[in-house]
Amino acid sequence: MQNKLTITHIDIYRFSIPMEPFTIATGTMDHAQNVFIRVHTDAGFYGVGECSAFPMIVGETQDTCLVMAREFAKLWIGRDALDIAARLQQLHSFTAGNTTIKSAFDMALYDIAAKNAALPLYRFLGGQRRVVESDITIGIDSPPTMAIKALYFKASGANILKVKLGKNAADDVERIKQIREAVGPAMAIRVDANQGWSFDDAVYALQAIGQYDIEFCEQPMRTWYDDRLPALMQLSPVKIMADESVYNHHDARKQINSGSCHYINIKMSKSGGLLEAKQIHDEAASKGIACMMGGMLESRIALSAKLHFVYASPNIKFYDMDTCMLGHLVDPCVGGVKYNGYKLTIDDAIGIGADADEEFLKGCEWVRV
Repeated sequence: MQNKLTITHIDIYRFSIPMEPFTIATGTMDHAQNVFIRVHTDAGFYGVGECSAFPMIVGETQDTCLVMAREFAKLWIGRDALDIAARLQQLHSFTAGNTTIKSAFDMALYDIAAKNAALPLYRFLGGQRRVVESDITIGIDSPPTMAIKALYFKASGANILKVKLGKNAADDVERIKQIREAVGPAMAIRVDANQGWSFDDAVYALQAIGQYDIEFCEQPMRTWYDDRLPALMQLSPVKIMADESVYNHHDARKQINSGSCHYINIKMSKSGGLLEAKQIHDEAASKGIACMMGGMLESRIALSAKLHFVYASPNIKFYDMDTCMLGHLVDPCVGGVKYNGYKLTIDDAIGIGADADEEFLKGCEWVRV
């Protein structure tokens, strides 16, 4: 185990994964706009990182991620890969935001560090295995179509539904009514409005769906109405989870201290990777606010990193880790996390334990810095 590893070069790939069209309140996507990187070191091994751009939420596209990746890579050549905090501070000092592409670089460093220690990433992070069962997401559609989809997922063994709402409050109530009537009382149902409601719509919808035993509602309103969340919390029978309102641990502190959420959704594409995700997790844990592990449209590469992080993060109590089950038409990953029904497991390979399929990479545009 070396105590310094010099970064020699970085490979950056346009990692587009075709998928079935998927609709949320903010738009429809027909392929995952991902970027994959390999950060090579003088020790002869590399770390992998992947991010998934979701422009309508995080404000980055695959193209902006690729441009910034080249800038970031230049900053890191010749630097120590094991000084994770310093490497990420370099990126933050260079540019604000851009958390999606930063998360791929962060992930690659953690992969390198765990490989250098000859440990699976979760053990490098001090974690241990536990049962992780993902929800499965139903995109926005007509109420009957969504109810049929819910029945399909129930028949496939799902126990937890995550239902996308936020288009029209009255229709949203009908969506939940028909889904709950279809699946019966046993399935857990959580909803995600993706910032789609006004304050009044949120009050109406949440009070109306309260009778259907809803676990929580993610991000009912646009972030610019964060100051109205404490009032909504008082009026809603459904618990509130902050998503787009929390990018970093400072956001988490403000949301928690102002009485604006019951729970927090952690996503690597918002936090910029594992280093900041850990700080969000710890801030929330110190205040008794449970977290969820969420994501965008990552392949099993980034999903593997997320499962390692979950194993090392006891305050993550909810798992929205179904991205690869939502209609990815190609699996570009070798090794890594496996689904057993809706439960996730990973073997004890060192590092993240996942990599990109070389055949898939042959078809990807790429650049080396």
